[in-house]
This record gives sequence, C-alpha cells and structure tokens, in this order.
Amino acid sequence: MPNPKRRHSKARGRKRRTHDALPAAPVSECPQCHEAKLMHHVCPHCGFYRGRQVREVEEV
Repeated sequence: MPNPKRRHSKARGRKRRTHDALPAAPVSECPQCHEAKLMHHVCPHCGFYRGRQVREVEEV
C-alpha cells in the first residue's frame, strides 16, 4: 500500500472538501396556507397534503 511521502497542506485538503457540503432542502409553498414547507411532505402549519387534510394541527 503506498503511503504519502510528505504531509498535505491544510489548503490542499480543504480544496478537496469544497464539494462535500449538502445542498439546501427544496422548499415549496403550501397551496392552502401559503407557508413554506418541504416538498412531498405534509404542511406543518395546516396539516394538508395534496389538497386534503391528513393531520390535525393544534391552533396556538
């Protein structure tokens, strides 16, 4: 197994890791309450998904 002969600099390692960041989660607008929600998820504000209520939400 080959081993590195010299130590890699911090900049070299950080350049390699520039593409390791996770992308931001896709956010869409709820058609019922117009709040931001994750795509393909039940709206946490109103409890609607695909035009029908699938979860009860407490009013605060």
